Amino acid sequence: MTARTSRSRLLAAGAVLASASLALTACSSSKSTGSASPSTTVAAVTADPSLAALVPADLKSSGKLVVGADASYAPNEFKDDKGNIVGMDVDLANAIAQKLGLTANVQNADFTSIIPGITSNKYQLGMSSFTDTKEREATVDMVTYFSAGTAAAVKSGNPDKITDDLCGKKVAVQTGTTQADSIKDVINPACVKAGKPTIPNDGDKFALQTDVTTAVVSGRDQVMLADSPVIDYAIKQTNGQLQKLGATTDTAPYGVVVAKGSPLSKAVQGAITALMADGTYKQILSKWGVEAGAINSSTINGATS
Repeated sequence: MTARTSRSRLLAAGAVLASASLALTACSSSKSTGSASPSTTVAAVTADPSLAALVPADLKSSGKLVVGADASYAPNEFKDDKGNIVGMDVDLANAIAQKLGLTANVQNADFTSIIPGITSNKYQLGMSSFTDTKEREATVDMVTYFSAGTAAAVKSGNPDKITDDLCGKKVAVQTGTTQADSIKDVINPACVKAGKPTIPNDGDKFALQTDVTTAVVSGRDQVMLADSPVIDYAIKQTNGQLQKLGATTDTAPYGVVVAKGSPLSKAVQGAITALMADGTYKQILSKWGVEAGAINSSTINGATS
C-alpha cells in the first residue's frame, strides 16, 4: 500500500497464483470526477486531556497536525467538486486531531512522497489508505484503523470475458501500489512459470487512481486493481460503466503513518480507541458507506506480513 507497497492487496491470478500468499497492500490514489462529499454530518469531537498529554511539546505548542494524503483515492481521500480535500481518512484525521486537542491540516501529496515526508518531519501523520506491512514498519510506525482488501473491476458486462486469471490481460494500477509491485513480483513470474503470457508492461501504471478508472472505462485497459472501497466507489461514480470482478481478497488493515518510535503513535492509537468508544468512528465510516471495513481495536505495528 509507498511504495504503496500499496494500498490494498492484489487479486490472485486465478489457479496460477492459487498457492501464492499475496500480501499485496495497496495505497493508491485517484481523483474523483464530479463527486461531492455526503451530506451526513459527524458529531463534534471533544479533546481528551489524558490523550492530549501524550502529544509531544512541539506539536502541542503549534496546535496542529500536518497530515499527508494523496487526494485521489475516493472515497478515502479525494477532492470534491469545490476542490476541498474530503473523505473517510480526512474525517478521521480531523477527529483524531480534535481528540488530541489539535487541528488537522490535511495536505495533498503524491502517495509515494508521504512516508519520506513523515521521516523528514514534513508531515506528522500519513493518512492515505496505507496498508500496514512489515516493510513499512521497518521505517515508520503504523497505527491500525480500518480493514480493506484488493478488488478488481472490468467494463460493465465484462466484454473481454476476464476471469481471475490475469495472465496476458491489460491491467491498470496506480503507480507505487502493492498491486503494481505484485504484478511484477508475483503474478507475472507465476504466469511465466505456467507457460502463459505475462501482463504487458507489468501493468499499465498511472499516477492517479482516477486515471486508472478512466483507462478501463475507455477500453484502454481490460481490468483495474485497487482497494475494495475504491473499487466499490468507482463503480458507483461511473454510473454502471464498471462492474466488480470476483470477490474481495487478501484483507489487511490500514495504518496511520507516524514517525518511528514517536510518542505520537500511542497518542494516535489512544485517539482512535476513544473514537471507537464514543461512536464517532462508526459515524464517519457510515458517512462514506465503508462500514464493512470497521475494526474492533487499534494496534501499533501489528502487521503479519
